[in-house]
Amino acid sequence: MTAPVSSQVERTARLTACGEVHMARLNLYWWSLRSRGWDVPHFDPLDGGSDAKLLVLLERPARRGTAPRFVSRDNPSPTQRSLRRFLSEAGIERKTTVLWNLVPWLPPISSKRNLSPRRAEIEGGLVEIPRFLNCLPHLRGVLLAGRTAACAAPVVAECRPELTVFRMPHPSPILLATDPRYATTIADTLTRVAQFLEFR
Repeated sequence: MTAPVSSQVERTARLTACGEVHMARLNLYWWSLRSRGWDVPHFDPLDGGSDAKLLVLLERPARRGTAPRFVSRDNPSPTQRSLRRFLSEAGIERKTTVLWNLVPWLPPISSKRNLSPRRAEIEGGLVEIPRFLNCLPHLRGVLLAGRTAACAAPVVAECRPELTVFRMPHPSPILLATDPRYATTIADTLTRVAQFLEFR
């Protein structure tokens, strides 16, 4: 079982792994965001990097823990644990995926909780989508998790029309607790995604 990204030892190990070949393109993109003054977590090097066939696009990163931070299914947050469980149950191999957020930068340090992105933040994230997708030449599908991530559908269709787009509810346990049908929808969607990836 993969260790959670909650200890300094594990964070340092993943930061070192960011130097591997499959991370090179994404690292350049990450640095371009950081150079503009944005506080952006790293991509998880245990995922597929630029070799990924499936992009799982979430809403925005949470300001939890200490740096270096990663967009990872192994983060010790309820949403990430939920996502990891759903992906595992669907049989979607980790190395086929890359996780990212529509709004890639962290909320302000003063934030007490992970507030939903404002319209201006969503629009800023959408501007970044075409350049980000250029870093993923082997991509075959995009999974939009939640209503905020779903805003990216028209941009994906315009800049990468060959990609198949899937939509599912956000895997937040708070949302899942409101209606058990959300969990069923997520599981059914990920089953279809897994079947799609088998033939791509």
